[in-house]
Amino acid sequence: MVLNGINLPLAFTGQEALWQEVYLSLGLNQTEVDQFFTGPAFLAWNRMGNLFQWGGPLPQSWHVKQLHLQFKILERMRALGMMPVLPAFSGIVPPGITRLYPRSNVTKLNPWSHFNCTYSCAYLLDPRDPLFQRIGGLFLTQMMEQFGTDHIYSADTFNEMTPSSSDPAYLSSVSHAVFTTMTSVDPQAVWLMQGWLFVSDTAFWRPAQVKALLHGVPLGRMIVLDLFAESMPAFSFTQSFYGQPFIWCMLHNFGGNSGMFGTVEQVNMGPFEALRFPNSSLVGLGMAPEGIEQNPVVYELMSELAWRKEPVNLLKWVSLYAARRYGSMDEGLGAAWRLLFRSVYNCTLAGYKNHNHSPLVRRPSLRMVTDVWYRPAHLYEAWRLLFEAAPTLMDTQTFRYDLVDITRQALQRLTTEFYREIRDAFQSQKLPELLTAGGVLVYDLLPELDRLLSSDIHFLLGLWLENARSMGLNEREAQLYDFNARNQVTLWGPEGNILDYANKEWGGLMEDYYSQRWGLFVNTLVECLDRGRPFRQDAFNQEVFQVEKGFVYNERKYPSKPIGNTYEIARRIFLKYYPQALKTLT
Repeated sequence: MVLNGINLPLAFTGQEALWQEVYLSLGLNQTEVDQFFTGPAFLAWNRMGNLFQWGGPLPQSWHVKQLHLQFKILERMRALGMMPVLPAFSGIVPPGITRLYPRSNVTKLNPWSHFNCTYSCAYLLDPRDPLFQRIGGLFLTQMMEQFGTDHIYSADTFNEMTPSSSDPAYLSSVSHAVFTTMTSVDPQAVWLMQGWLFVSDTAFWRPAQVKALLHGVPLGRMIVLDLFAESMPAFSFTQSFYGQPFIWCMLHNFGGNSGMFGTVEQVNMGPFEALRFPNSSLVGLGMAPEGIEQNPVVYELMSELAWRKEPVNLLKWVSLYAARRYGSMDEGLGAAWRLLFRSVYNCTLAGYKNHNHSPLVRRPSLRMVTDVWYRPAHLYEAWRLLFEAAPTLMDTQTFRYDLVDITRQALQRLTTEFYREIRDAFQSQKLPELLTAGGVLVYDLLPELDRLLSSDIHFLLGLWLENARSMGLNEREAQLYDFNARNQVTLWGPEGNILDYANKEWGGLMEDYYSQRWGLFVNTLVECLDRGRPFRQDAFNQEVFQVEKGFVYNERKYPSKPIGNTYEIARRIFLKYYPQALKTLT
């Protein structure tokens, strides 16, 4: 991070240990505190006030280990000249606060996303209530004593939650109160706030409301993160956040999904357009992905732009990227990457959110999204060019990763073609065609993809689960962390509340989750044709939920080290499926 010039990193680790101390000191009991926190896999949404209790409770050993880790993180960040951003109080409190302070001004908010009030419906303490200042001051004091400070604090009171009033005076008083809580403990405090709320609920956040919230804080004492600026920039419809400094951020990936994706033209031009915007208050560039460790080229490009005074020539830049990445001047590699920058990495659909809508990683139905933003022919030609270079480059780790990734992307696209054949065969009642397409997908393509992914350490479910379990001090804790890790990448909630939000194409997950769903779908369609009855999505959903839930609870151990020869598997797949890929283009 520091070598790429990142100097304002978030440092949120370990804060739950401090919140526990604060709330216990106020008189809450341990059960009330435990029910306030989610499990580890969902803490990001817990900290924003969206989700509670699900995946918990957090063991006391978690608090101790995370606190110790935070000390190490802060020491290293500051030694490298970084300015860590620490959390502050946003107003979200445990329900038990109403028991202790029945006269406090607490509002129970509406459910978040697809959850009910069992796990959402935050309790928001009015920032103008004296108790707000007390709780916020206790936490900030405790944090500064433990962590020190670089005077920049993050708080998001209304992230994906609608305020109780749209009155500008109310909104201004809220932000003023949040900021005052910070400065009462640290007079030099600067508030770092996500600008996502202005994008996610434009019906509520009209100009008057946006301006009121932002101007409740003195100009220059708030920094706004324009969180999704490469697709839905907020600076352009807020007059550069009405003078408050902002950071142009690339979000890129919702949920950390597998899949080649990028908006390289917008990433390349956007920061410089923001700088030229009338009365621009741009002060920096940032990255705010919900998940990393995929699409490294996009992060390389974004990191480099912070050092540039003008946009780069994308095709020249990516040709040089290929040479740097592989240590090879093979022109075929540069040509492959130029094709990728013209296709999968150049989504120009306004407001497109990268959730990986591929049928491969979605619960099957007869109404699945099959359109893509790129020409598959470009992807398949890039695949061919990378495969041709493989014999001399397989010892290069970066090349091996990219070969697996582009082969995975090609098979992901081919899954869509087989799905179309399955759907069309069912709807036209052609059982032989349904059996053929379904059989190839379920019994050949998906198993081959699982074998390929299992051959590279970067695509292993087993490593993800092993790392999660290793955090536990005993088997009970290890099982809790294992459950969190499984649920996050699949059901995302007790009932598939945000199903497949964080989908991953990993070895093991392909075999025991996605393949099982597709097998059930094909078998159900065949049975429907055999018995002359319609396909009922609601009945299928109930049945497939048992498959999905079964994976979350199966406790199966998966390999955490690669299995098989990547080149031989990739070669077999290429020779088998590249000709079929070309046929889909005609």
